[in-house]
Amino acid sequence: MSSTSSLIQIQKPARKHAIGEPLRTKEAARHIRGNGRFVDDIRIPNLAYAAILRSPYAHALIKSIDYSKALMISGVLGIVTPEDVVKMSDPLPQMTVAPASNVKDYPIAYGKVRYVGEPIALVVAESRYVAEDAIEAITVEYERLEPVIDAEKAFYSKEVLVHEEIGTNIMAHIFYDYGDINRAISQADRVLNEKIHFHRFSSTPLEPNAVVADYNSREEYLTVWCNNQEPSFMLPQFNSALRLPYDKMRFITMDIGGGFGCKITNYVYVILISLASMKIGRPVSWVESRTEHLLASSHGAERIFDVQVPIKNDGTVLGLKIKSIDDDGAFARHEPAGLTVWAQVVPGAYKIKNIQNDMYAVFTNKCPAGPNRGFARAPHLFMIERIMDIVAKELNMDPSEVRMRNFIAKKSQPYTTPNGCVYDDGDYPKSLEMVLDALGYDEWRHRQKELLKDGRVIGIGLATTLDSGAPNFGQVKMLNPRLPLIGNTEACLLQLTPDGRFVVKLGTVPQGQSHETVTSQIVSDVFDIPAEIVHVATGFDSASHPYTMHSGTYGSRFAAMGGGSVYGASLKLREKVLLIGAHLLGENVNNVELIGGNVQSKSDPSKTITLKRLARTVYGMPALMPPGMDQGLWTIHVYYNGLIAPDERKIANLALTYSYQSHGVVGELDRETGKFKILKYVIVDDAGRIINPLVVEGQIHGAANHGIAAALFEEFKYSVDGQLEASTFVDYLAPASVDVPSLEVSHIGIPSPFAPLGAKGVGEGGGTAHVAVINAVNDALNTYNTVLKKSIAPPEAVFKLIVGSSKQ
Repeated sequence: MSSTSSLIQIQKPARKHAIGEPLRTKEAARHIRGNGRFVDDIRIPNLAYAAILRSPYAHALIKSIDYSKALMISGVLGIVTPEDVVKMSDPLPQMTVAPASNVKDYPIAYGKVRYVGEPIALVVAESRYVAEDAIEAITVEYERLEPVIDAEKAFYSKEVLVHEEIGTNIMAHIFYDYGDINRAISQADRVLNEKIHFHRFSSTPLEPNAVVADYNSREEYLTVWCNNQEPSFMLPQFNSALRLPYDKMRFITMDIGGGFGCKITNYVYVILISLASMKIGRPVSWVESRTEHLLASSHGAERIFDVQVPIKNDGTVLGLKIKSIDDDGAFARHEPAGLTVWAQVVPGAYKIKNIQNDMYAVFTNKCPAGPNRGFARAPHLFMIERIMDIVAKELNMDPSEVRMRNFIAKKSQPYTTPNGCVYDDGDYPKSLEMVLDALGYDEWRHRQKELLKDGRVIGIGLATTLDSGAPNFGQVKMLNPRLPLIGNTEACLLQLTPDGRFVVKLGTVPQGQSHETVTSQIVSDVFDIPAEIVHVATGFDSASHPYTMHSGTYGSRFAAMGGGSVYGASLKLREKVLLIGAHLLGENVNNVELIGGNVQSKSDPSKTITLKRLARTVYGMPALMPPGMDQGLWTIHVYYNGLIAPDERKIANLALTYSYQSHGVVGELDRETGKFKILKYVIVDDAGRIINPLVVEGQIHGAANHGIAAALFEEFKYSVDGQLEASTFVDYLAPASVDVPSLEVSHIGIPSPFAPLGAKGVGEGGGTAHVAVINAVNDALNTYNTVLKKSIAPPEAVFKLIVGSSKQ
């Protein structure tokens, strides 16, 4: 009995970890009460308002601009002209190499307009209403030029040039050659030839782009409030264009109403509004309208694939020989980085050893392209997942069987791809097996045949794609060796305050990913404290937050990079707290531990000191600190993902983590209208170690709905004269909740062996939903022996295919 009693006495309650708990997000409490703070909430003394006059033409010379009537309007403070911008700033750096890098790119048209919506002049007035009235009073004389809208025509054209001074429409060219594609073709039983078009769409965040700029001429100091996703990464652009050193610029972000990549390139408007403040001598506010956002913010790049696919008759894919052309619009503001980012996922989830990709990017008279959810990987993975279905159809095999035959096996993980990327860990076959089971795949295949007898056309689609995270910026050296970027880093400042609470400041810039909540959970876990006593500063402030040239939120990087910096800072501060606590308790540091927010002796739990008492001692009685110990209770940690630059063969590990998703879709095609209605949708996700299941679930739903929207609704279509035909939500069909299906989500959760917390990225999704839906549409179209070559299935296009098949 005494033995049992003794055992009970020495047992300790199991520690409850904050990581892995579905805690309600801290941000949500603020937002649902209307207490979020966005750029448009900024009200500072003497604030003026800007409106932008934009080009109505895709390609035209500017012969003259008359501002006189606008300047006479009461309340107009001034106008920023193209001449002002050229005089006050330097051209925006281009992401590419000569000759395209010689393009003179300003945040306003100078001498010539190159896309509909390009800024021509900016009016600053006492109110937005007056500014809007004034831009209508400006008269511009144009000489219209023939535009180039089609990427393939742009590629070959020598007559119609977006930038005459460089003599070509080719923005960039890179040739990749991994394995031996010619040998693979010679050994193939068949070689398929396919052309696939990945269409132009983007993101439509609730909050459009917005900037408030305040230039203090006395101190020559610029303060900017904006919703850019990575302002610290853009500092070289600001530094170069505005001719200001880093210490004379302060960039602040607060709450951001969505980003998805498209807010990375709003640095162009940050520069333009900053120039307006410099000229007018007052702080200036600008908030984009929805039409402006759709017309001239940032579009995802189109990509055209011509692919040769050598295969065996058993369904083995031996290789891919690709020629691709990206339509990147009028300027190289972030693109053609997509010509390098795709290389993070060269073979997709498959053991394809031989891949050649001859990649081009071209200028066209369209809105400049930039990152969009799943940037550059989504088009490539779309092509691979379509190929898997095309191979299955060619060989009369089931699409699931072709995937299983070609998947990288679990036992092969970590897996090194032909170009040196290291997939950290995963089980792709298991994820698809789980989807097939949850979907009721075999039953639906049987029902598909039975329902067709009743005139109902069912389509079933599958896809498995990777979501590479924490990218290696060294990849851009494959495009431009001069760019000063390698690896990836992120910074965190952590302080234990005198009242025993924690303050965290991050270099990351969240736009809805709940960094405040997730960060609190990491700190809570390390110090065994309630997450409620961890305060994470909202947004980013370059004057007080630590940052690196890689900082920001993009590329599925927060779980590894942001989480890594928080975890590293927490471990550093924890070690210091234990050293101080041991000293104050008169114990050896190896004999103390942190339990419940207290430092206590392992051998004598009655010897304990609270973090609050310890902190007050450190801040108020430094003489009691251990000899030689640094004063204070804060630390800065910069986490580096350890990745290095590619070699001359374009081989390197280009991402730290590789999450993945398998999706299964069942839908019904209405033969009378071409509309495709989703009946069942299943997802199996592996985001590694999950820090907050609620956050992860939300990100998965968001990515899936974005992909479904891209497949069935959203497209930027241009007329032959370069007019955008989808500049409002009447024409750009962003779906409502009633337009998307219920989602059934399951998880695998294999921790990454490389990420500090085992967490992989989540939320971009690699475009899984997009291609799964298109595969389902094409499965339904097999009934009519026709195929959809594009990556969007609007009813009118599908109906034309159905009608066309009946005429054959």
